[in-house]
Amino acid sequence: MKLTKRSDSVSKSENQLGLSRRAFMKNTTIAAGGTVVGASMFAPGIMKKAQAQDVDRSAPTEVKRTICSHCSVGCGIYAEVQNGVWTGQEPAFDHPFNAGGHCAKGAALREHGHGERRLKYPMKLEGGKWRRVSWDQAIDEIGDKALQIRKESGPDSVYFLGSAKHSNEQAYTFRKMSAMWGTNNVDHQARICHSTTVAGVANTWGYGAMTNSFNDMHNCKSILFIGSNPAEAHPVAMQHILIAKERGCKIVVADPRNTRTVAKADQHLPLRPGTDVSLIWGMLWHVFQNGWEDKEFIHQRVFGMDEIRAEVEKWSPKEVERVTGISEQEVHKAAYTLSHHKPGCVVWCMGGTQHTTGNNNTRAYCVFELALGNMGKSGGGANIFRGHDNVQGATDFGVLSHDLPGYYGLAEGSWQHWSRVWGIDYAWLKGRFDQTKYNGKLPMNNMGIPVSRWVDGVLEDKSKIEQNDNIRAMFYWGHAVNSQTRGHEMPKAMQKLDMMVIVDPYPTVAAVINDRTDGVYLLPATTQFETYGSVTASNRSIQWRDQVIEPLFESKPDHEIMYLLTKKLGFADQLFKNVEVKNNQPVIEDITREYNRGMWTIGYTGQSPERLKYHQQNWHLFSHENLETDAAEIKGETYGLPWPCWGTPEMKHPGTHILYDTSKPVAQGGGNFRTRFGVEFEGKSLLADGSYSKDCEIEDGFPEFTDKLLKQLGWWDDLTADEKTLAEGKNWKTDLSGGIQRVAVKHGCIPFGNGKARTIVWQFPDRVPLHREPLYTPRRDLIADYPTWNDSDAIYRLPTLYKTIQDQDHSKEYPIILTSGRLVEYEGGGEESRSNPWLAELQQEMFVEINPQEANNNGIKDGDDVWVEGAEQGRILVKAMVTNRVQPGLAFIPFHFGGKFQGKDLHDKYPEGTAPFVLGESANTYGYDPVTQMQETKVTLCKISKASNTAKA
Repeated sequence: MKLTKRSDSVSKSENQLGLSRRAFMKNTTIAAGGTVVGASMFAPGIMKKAQAQDVDRSAPTEVKRTICSHCSVGCGIYAEVQNGVWTGQEPAFDHPFNAGGHCAKGAALREHGHGERRLKYPMKLEGGKWRRVSWDQAIDEIGDKALQIRKESGPDSVYFLGSAKHSNEQAYTFRKMSAMWGTNNVDHQARICHSTTVAGVANTWGYGAMTNSFNDMHNCKSILFIGSNPAEAHPVAMQHILIAKERGCKIVVADPRNTRTVAKADQHLPLRPGTDVSLIWGMLWHVFQNGWEDKEFIHQRVFGMDEIRAEVEKWSPKEVERVTGISEQEVHKAAYTLSHHKPGCVVWCMGGTQHTTGNNNTRAYCVFELALGNMGKSGGGANIFRGHDNVQGATDFGVLSHDLPGYYGLAEGSWQHWSRVWGIDYAWLKGRFDQTKYNGKLPMNNMGIPVSRWVDGVLEDKSKIEQNDNIRAMFYWGHAVNSQTRGHEMPKAMQKLDMMVIVDPYPTVAAVINDRTDGVYLLPATTQFETYGSVTASNRSIQWRDQVIEPLFESKPDHEIMYLLTKKLGFADQLFKNVEVKNNQPVIEDITREYNRGMWTIGYTGQSPERLKYHQQNWHLFSHENLETDAAEIKGETYGLPWPCWGTPEMKHPGTHILYDTSKPVAQGGGNFRTRFGVEFEGKSLLADGSYSKDCEIEDGFPEFTDKLLKQLGWWDDLTADEKTLAEGKNWKTDLSGGIQRVAVKHGCIPFGNGKARTIVWQFPDRVPLHREPLYTPRRDLIADYPTWNDSDAIYRLPTLYKTIQDQDHSKEYPIILTSGRLVEYEGGGEESRSNPWLAELQQEMFVEINPQEANNNGIKDGDDVWVEGAEQGRILVKAMVTNRVQPGLAFIPFHFGGKFQGKDLHDKYPEGTAPFVLGESANTYGYDPVTQMQETKVTLCKISKASNTAKA
């Protein structure tokens, strides 16, 4: 085996991907500095016997309870601390989610708390060199520049890119901070992972989140995975899935690749990327043809299914095979399995969401579950696995360009509600925004630019943007830009910015992907292990984290940085009006209590810090099956008080384990579909027909609760005098007393009304979910039948191309479909996990999976360096993994890599000692969902060619 030594980075074998694990371990080792070397490379004088440090074994060990900071399963961890040092960790065997399980990332978690590649102090790029600066200097210079840009170009020219790694309290404060700065140009990772989920699901039955839980999947009789590979992306969730399988659950996996999840499946449907709607309608064709649908459920609880039937009729088995590539026999088999093994759930992840048709995909999945009557039942539901530890919470708290906390929109009433919660004058808040209308809209009430389009916000002709000027400054606050598309355009956008501020425990790819020589600041944020607060798992359970260790080096928690920054910007007093600040750190519990006072829409109001801490300290009391407890003091509560947790903390609502479950009283976590879309549409009722929650006093559908409805029902006097004062003129979402919710629940009613789920969305570009060919499609023969949309002048403030791109035929020069996905070893953009030596050891190369037939046709062998070039002519230099995991005509790349750019190694551009152990190329393409601007990453076109030695040099 040939080994090379490279300073401060992991060296690789020329053909590492072809090695067995045993051979790899035999021939290599990873040193603390990250260099893989053989013992023979050291001169005898260098080799010395290692001497262990003496340890004070009498020092007491303190055990802290925290939550894994990777995917959103929410695994519990016991962190062992001695003398302030995190010395050990154990998976929490008594934790109701992971029950002692860990994936590779979770097992290596301690390293993130002591990572040597961390950013250690504030830095500034000056004259092309990184220079250490003080916090005071950094905050002063950043604040002065931001205020200058605000004065010259308006508040929308400063972009606040937030994080799925924020705690709930930090995420809430971040959205509040951007609002008080005066902009909706704020966003985070959810835009590019599950925004089409939230839009599609919330517009089907009311809430855009996972409906059941990982634990509840034990009760599934069948599971459809579509665009989800939990064996690698959510390994601990796979534990729960395998329990279901042991109990007889049938597993169907729809995925273009042969993944590790496919290995556990009863049936694999290798659909062509971008044909999800076609496959779902193809299965529904068999369901409707054979009368396998749940007719009573549809009658009582579903609106618009007749329009779905009309569309599904077009998808004969022959047409489904023509579009998806899957035979009638296989589609029929899947439809039969899922129809005859109920209840069943559907699981999807970014394989389903990251498409130009992402909202159509997620809505189709929901319609399939509604047709089978799987909703609101244990073992059923839409189990949407989220990808970051708090991407659910950051989404709930409105770190998004179209939302306020709690999914309150941007209308005046929403702003007035939050002004009351924040205790500030609405007129002052309104005055913080640009007052000019653009295409008839004030920026305060217009969706901001999403993170998927920040590059266009910088580079687009400003006359075509619905704001005063281009983006001139970017805060990259806990976000990996290499997980975004169109990476080859990012350096140009970064060059044009007046200022870049990177707030992160690591420098991130943003620090090195550009050719700037100044105007870049690095602010070292702590990890979540150096602070405390709450985090929301994928199942909507809220978990409290202990602070494990004190902040390392000169790092500061995000909320402290927000305080210092806004103090400089002049509105810290307004931002933290209801929050005590101690030693420049806002008190976390005060922030929790403030959002408890305002988050009525989704029931983030009942989870006080005290209730959350009690759950955290008593993991062992909760069932690993239904997440409930029989402990006298909290009997019947669901672990983590999953939202909605109605009313005030004093109501002691137990949380909602399974959404829309009519078999339980609302007071015990029951419910029904939300009346979110009005009570009537086109002359037909949108209210439930003869279906209602157990013990509900209104035995039929009903509208959402308002002060007027309480008076009509004769329940107004159930309110106290103080509650009446606050509830007058309000509804269940805006009544700060909580009285309307309390009285509704008292009478067995859910506050948001009792409506039907809708299968059609009349506000969306496609009222019924339609198949549309991807922008970059090799199937030119299908475009006439299934074209994309026309170009749009303004979606989220920006022009967006569709037909213009699809009309260009790239399929001859770029014949291979390229898709992307996760690896078990890394997460997100990978800066954190690739800086972890234990994880870096496991996967040292960025690669492309290519079918043996394709490889042979192109003269490529396993382990060769190859160029992967996209239809937009961006290209990446990676290793070839020749494998049957992908079919001929399909290639796959992971998206966790960065630090190399179109064949160029950017290692030397990192501040000294901060480069990740493993570097690699990133992926890019063009395409956006018209509802959310979700980026297209799961289907584009490419060509793959062997790289010459000259090209590599």
